[in-house]
Amino acid sequence: MAAGMLLIDEEMRRAMRRERVFRERGNYLDKNDDRYLNERYRMSRGAIVSIFEIIKDDLLTVTNRSHAIDPQIQLLIALRYYAKGGFLSETGDLHGVSRSSVSCITKRVTDGIIHHLRGMISFPADVLQLKEGFYAIAHIPNVVGAIDGTLIPIIAPSADEHTYVCRKGFHALNIQAVVDSRCRFINIVARWPGSVHDSFILNNSNLSAVFERREIDGWLLGDSGYPLRPWLLTPIANPTTHADDRYNRAHKKTRSVVERAFGLL
Repeated sequence: MAAGMLLIDEEMRRAMRRERVFRERGNYLDKNDDRYLNERYRMSRGAIVSIFEIIKDDLLTVTNRSHAIDPQIQLLIALRYYAKGGFLSETGDLHGVSRSSVSCITKRVTDGIIHHLRGMISFPADVLQLKEGFYAIAHIPNVVGAIDGTLIPIIAPSADEHTYVCRKGFHALNIQAVVDSRCRFINIVARWPGSVHDSFILNNSNLSAVFERREIDGWLLGDSGYPLRPWLLTPIANPTTHADDRYNRAHKKTRSVVERAFGLL
């Protein structure tokens, strides 16, 4: 009798068990035009393909289960989350995956990008090429980079919370970056809280030490928040001559690449 009841219970459980449903996952790169991709992922088709070729091996998953998520779809899921910054469920619904899958995929793609970026962001690169690129903007010679800081909002940390409150009143990290004439990041310092001044970050960075030792033959361009150095050119505070005005205009035009780079980021 007991054995019969157990058999019935098992059959009922099998009957009630929900059938696993796999939602359709389309090939979004093939079936959508460039405008759609830019609106959904904030990147062009060419940029998406370039990133995919770099990190695709990091997205291959070894599994005995069927319906593994295609690496290309994994990249698009992460890019959508980066661009939208919304709910995981919304990103999952768009691509036919679960909320938990979106979370795991976003971490996997992020780790892959970080892994490869460590070898791609380097300074100095080709110094002569850097100088030629900056000279073409406003004819300032010998410039190898434009430097600035930007505030990246964060959730208030539990330790030393007050040090992360920036001058604008929110919790942030103050990120120092150097870019080339094409708005590409060639040096990044991302470890200081929002209350720390740009000049302090520079003085306590390896970049400052490298220039002080004259290991790099060239100048950085920075705004008035930085101190004037033999290797760091800042605007003239009170221009009095036509030459001063010309220098300030050329300096502003050339240094604007770092502001555009932050805007693009």
